[in-house]
Amino acid sequence: MEPTLPSPEQRNTTGTVAASLNQNASIQNIFGAPIEAQGKTIIPVAQVALGLGGGYGLGRKEVGGANDEEGEGAGAGAGLLTIPKGVFVITAKKTRFIPVSSARPYYLGAAVGLVVGWLLAKRKKRPSA
Repeated sequence: MEPTLPSPEQRNTTGTVAASLNQNASIQNIFGAPIEAQGKTIIPVAQVALGLGGGYGLGRKEVGGANDEEGEGAGAGAGLLTIPKGVFVITAKKTRFIPVSSARPYYLGAAVGLVVGWLLAKRKKRPSA
């Protein structure tokens, strides 16, 4: 079987995915519009992850138990994930980045977990009388 060019429907699927990405992955949607207030410019910042996938297949299509018709299929998809990271605050004198959250609570939780684990392990090693 010789390879064929994608049909108009398949090209339309790709075009639809591309148009959706163009609309949803705009700078305005990811970073937001800069906000001007009290002599400051505030610019939201986000981390962006984009995934794309697609496929095309040829083969026989079963109709009434017989493999007598040509079959084909195509599909495409995309996913966009944005995670807020913080804001840039710009004034006439300086620019600074303010994160959405700090890693301090995670470090504290890890330290408490290590201490509790160490105490439990030490308690278990004690010989019973």
